[in-house]
Amino acid sequence: MKVAVFSDVQGNLPAMEVAVEHILAWDPDLVVMDGDLVNRGPSSAACLDLFETLRQERGWLPVLGNHEVWVLRCAAQAPATPLEADMRRFADWTLAQLAGREEHLESWPDHLTLHAPGDGSWVHVTHGTMAGSRDGISASVPDADLAAKLPPDIALFVTAHTHKPLERRLGATRILNVGSVGSPFDGDPRASYAQLEHRRGAWQTRIVRLAYDRDRAERDFRVSGMLDQGGPMAPILFEEWRRARGLMAQWRRDHEPAVIAGERPLGIAVAAFLAGLD
Repeated sequence: MKVAVFSDVQGNLPAMEVAVEHILAWDPDLVVMDGDLVNRGPSSAACLDLFETLRQERGWLPVLGNHEVWVLRCAAQAPATPLEADMRRFADWTLAQLAGREEHLESWPDHLTLHAPGDGSWVHVTHGTMAGSRDGISASVPDADLAAKLPPDIALFVTAHTHKPLERRLGATRILNVGSVGSPFDGDPRASYAQLEHRRGAWQTRIVRLAYDRDRAERDFRVSGMLDQGGPMAPILFEEWRRARGLMAQWRRDHEPAVIAGERPLGIAVAAFLAGLD
């Protein structure tokens, strides 16, 4: 049995197209999209349309990510303050781009489980952990903190969210983070996804890295209107993609508190943050 799992496309169509082509050539029995297909990038509508075609024609399965949750929340709740409106403008821009496609996201499950025919080695797939879709597993998370975040009696736990591929263990359970198709944060700009294959009574795993047309992806950021219309936070998302490095944690630690406290305008704080990056 062959299973492909990909995640965190983040509205990057050129990266998704390359990953889809590679997955189709590998010809797996099952494909799971493990959340965050949309938002953060310039082409969420096109990525969702492509996935829906693959879901309908080939049976590809979705899992809900935190960015789908966030976009649906934006659809349901208006911003409470002008500052909140500015800080989430990129998500509202994505929502406008999706133009009624939100109903596709509403039916996606938080978790999937599977196993090879005739075998008891269960695989659990979710975007984060049992603690939620925003709870990622990285190399720095202690084993003691992981114990309550994984389901019992599984052979393999497949996750995403951190945008960094990872393989580790917790006791007898193997943990696989599939990384990101559209915006990796491990310094390698190539798309990543995971191949799972059940052979000789066990699950074998492999992380695949794929180059794609990043010049085209950058043009998409610029011509889509995201950088012009996505609000003050959009340039940080673009820099994360460009550098293949997560920046939001640093922004939230060093600059966001002053903005929330009303001590500094959001646009000025973002400009200072970007100017200070090494």
